[in-house]
Amino acid sequence: MTKVTDAMHSGAKWCTPDTSLADIAALMRSEDIGAVPIGENDRLVGMVTDRDIALRAFAEGQDPAALTARDVMTEGIVYCTTGEEIGDAIYLMEQKQVRRLPVINNKKRLVGMLSLGDISHAVSQELTGEFAQSVSDHH
Repeated sequence: MTKVTDAMHSGAKWCTPDTSLADIAALMRSEDIGAVPIGENDRLVGMVTDRDIALRAFAEGQDPAALTARDVMTEGIVYCTTGEEIGDAIYLMEQKQVRRLPVINNKKRLVGMLSLGDISHAVSQELTGEFAQSVSDHH
């Protein structure tokens, strides 16, 4: 079976909790990504997605110019490791209802991200379809 390291995209960018939403949105645009891991004190502490920005900043009527990652991030980050089998990562993503996973190495360093798109290139269409349906189900 395929390992996470064979499917992930390498070189994930991350930000601190004090990073402004404007800077995070600019990073998302320039890197063509929909999620940015948030790190503090040498550990991952959360994730900001494009959905977090839309729902927690704009939909709640706050001033996005005054907000930081800490204000909108989802805490309790879910991640996988480079040595895991892709099937285990898919199972974790299904259980936690997430579409993207930060990938850490054995030194606990962020080395990449695993997304639905990455998985679609690494496994069968049938498994990709089942996975997409599972993480897209209404919570």
